[in-house]
Amino acid sequence: MKTLYADEKKIERKWYIVDAEGVTLGRLATRVATILRGKHKPIFTPFQELGDYVIVINAAKFNVTGKKMTDKMYYRHTGYPGGLRTASLTKMLESKPEFPVEHAIRGMLPKNRMGRKLFNNLKVYAGSEHPHVAQQPEPLTIE
Repeated sequence: MKTLYADEKKIERKWYIVDAEGVTLGRLATRVATILRGKHKPIFTPFQELGDYVIVINAAKFNVTGKKMTDKMYYRHTGYPGGLRTASLTKMLESKPEFPVEHAIRGMLPKNRMGRKLFNNLKVYAGSEHPHVAQQPEPLTIE
């Protein structure tokens, strides 16, 4: 049996728009990562970039369960001794409202060159306005 390769130049890439208002963060991230990766297409091949573009609007209005708003922490290190910095989900939404959605989706993409390239096909906006009207994005519903 031969492996079928899709010609990346002939692939039709669609644009999807997702409204994150009232959607659970993890469910949003898994659905968007699947679309970015191209796993919803019958021609999916793990080592080829066949995914579509995704626009996420109202990224600051997602839902989380339990006490994650106060207990979920984001960590980063400055590179200096004792330079660990932490921020709760609430503080992160105040300073960088797009970051939690981007962080959740990036964690579900491959950790290699292809994952970094796929992440560039994601556009996240905290409000309901976006500059991609010319691409005529199709609405994508998330249960």
